[in-house]
Amino acid sequence: MKTKKTSLLAGGLVALGIVYGDIGTSPLYVMNALINDAGGAQNLTRDYIFGSLSLVFWTLMLMTTIKYVLIALRADNHGEGGIFALYALLRHKMKASWLIIPALIGGAAILADGTLTPAVTVTSAIEGLKGIKIGDQVWVHNQSEVVIVTLLILLILFIIQRFGTSILGKAFGPIMLIWFGFLAVFGIANLVDEPGVLLALSPHYGIELLFSPANKAGIFILGSVFLATTGAEALYSDIGHVGRPSIYLTWPFVCLSLVLNYFGQGAYLLHRVGSFSPTGSGYNPFYQMLPSWVYLFGVVIAALAAIIASQALITGSFTLIEEAIGLKFLPRLKVEHPSLARGQIYISAVNWILCLVTSCVLLYFRTSAHMEAAYGLAITMTMLMTTLLLFHYLQLKTKAGLAWLFAIVYVTIEGIFFISSMTKFVHGGYVTILITLLILLIMVGWYFGNKLRDSFASENEYLNLDNYKTMLSQLSNDDSLPLTVSNLVMMTRVNRNHHVKREILYSILDKDLKRAKVYWFITVNTTDEPYTSEYTVDLMGTRNMVNVQLYLGFKMPTKVNLYLRQIVQDLMDQGQIDPQPQAYTTIKGRQVGDFKFVFIKELLSNDNQITGWKRGLINIRIWLQNHTLSPVNFYGLEFSDVITEPVPIVLHRQSPVKLKQRSISKF
Repeated sequence: MKTKKTSLLAGGLVALGIVYGDIGTSPLYVMNALINDAGGAQNLTRDYIFGSLSLVFWTLMLMTTIKYVLIALRADNHGEGGIFALYALLRHKMKASWLIIPALIGGAAILADGTLTPAVTVTSAIEGLKGIKIGDQVWVHNQSEVVIVTLLILLILFIIQRFGTSILGKAFGPIMLIWFGFLAVFGIANLVDEPGVLLALSPHYGIELLFSPANKAGIFILGSVFLATTGAEALYSDIGHVGRPSIYLTWPFVCLSLVLNYFGQGAYLLHRVGSFSPTGSGYNPFYQMLPSWVYLFGVVIAALAAIIASQALITGSFTLIEEAIGLKFLPRLKVEHPSLARGQIYISAVNWILCLVTSCVLLYFRTSAHMEAAYGLAITMTMLMTTLLLFHYLQLKTKAGLAWLFAIVYVTIEGIFFISSMTKFVHGGYVTILITLLILLIMVGWYFGNKLRDSFASENEYLNLDNYKTMLSQLSNDDSLPLTVSNLVMMTRVNRNHHVKREILYSILDKDLKRAKVYWFITVNTTDEPYTSEYTVDLMGTRNMVNVQLYLGFKMPTKVNLYLRQIVQDLMDQGQIDPQPQAYTTIKGRQVGDFKFVFIKELLSNDNQITGWKRGLINIRIWLQNHTLSPVNFYGLEFSDVITEPVPIVLHRQSPVKLKQRSISKF
């Protein structure tokens, strides 16, 4: 029992370091954004402060606590969370093909919003150093220096991703524990001056503010209020990293700390209503309410928390990308596992694309105030899409009436948030929308391009290897032809009935006749155990055709050439294939011959009747396949003999034109 408690507490500490960075840093900018909506601190009134706090509190309760912590966390798919995991869970339990639409839109939006989160959180923290003396010197003088420091911090953060979230979580957990304690302590310290601000816990203050003349932004103030809950979707996505019990354990503490700090900021502002001088935008009560003796520590701990907020989004992006690859929403990418946990992943390509885009966002917007104007628009779309999927999940798990009640309440709330956030479009929201559309185009092109390709494919696209055993045996023994290689290896998936894609046999027999002693058809399967290293062989009743199924753990290197040499030697020792003695070799008594690996590069043939947008989608799919992860790198064959052959894909062949012979004219 003691061991379980210790393990749960340790898991909770890791959860603090991984899950709550985004939502945990919202006190840095939410009240600042609400003050900007009022036109500056000099325009603040008692009613505006009470109403703002009420809206923030109930947004946290309704959106984060009820929707995500109490409902969404239960909708996990074998321990994994997030919108893609939820879609994967639903597609196996109900027939509703249209659910792919909210899954794609929501996934694209959260990935796009993740490019803005690291920039806005770190910038808002570093801005607290601007003009502040550290010792006898001011280290950050102006906004340009803020941008430089932020850029360096983000670069370091992206560099250390390859070490994995387990190590980062252990390092960041204690820091976040201090951060949330800091939020709570100085929230309470300011509440002492104006304890009456706690009356804002009543929802009627928030409702009144939405229709009050004191609120110049009207209902669009909700666009700023929404910033208090932007990390909720990332919280859902990170179940696989920390586990649901750890989130249940830590959320009450995190939520209480956030509420205390928001109300502490409100108390600070309320105590000074009417005494503010015109300051323009950028007045941040989070820093202003701190005593001078703790100000520098507050900036440093805020900067560290902002870095951790960025970490939460990056790890969440890795998880979403891996799930998208598994659902065939995205092409294959190289996924690494820095630790022994299957859920701990690192995707180098995604990491550096995020680094590039986030850096561009930072350099384009430059200030946190400008970023806040764009922040949160895309994530409102994700939350709406998640609500649609959760509605169908609840239909399966509870009474239909409760599911409909959930849908009506949250579609209404999030619909209002979305409309409110649309005001951000012209102020920078278009950046995240453009990124969302680009990601969506890639996913739509890959997924529906595959679907269209399969729908147009003829029954003859797959061939049975059993029907070609005699032909390949004769080819192997035909001494009138030059021997291409001892072992010809085709990296392809062979199903239980020995069917392979037509292009595989087309490459061997038609494209460029390839005589080999043994034809290998290799399929690589990744297991959930870290160090599995097993294989099965099926010679299909021959001595020169071998179907190999490799089973490799997720931590095992995909060095197919090394594994294949062992398999060849094993089969020779068992007498299942003939020895391949080499007359010319540096290895004495070598019985394993040479290898040639063949990969197929698909190109859409012009001999198709497919036109218009359908042809465009299929071309996007083929282009992505040929320009993402190279199969040579994926299978660890950088130093092997590899050939890549372009093969035309004919999906819906045009009717051939019959030529007529013309007689030769006599002159």
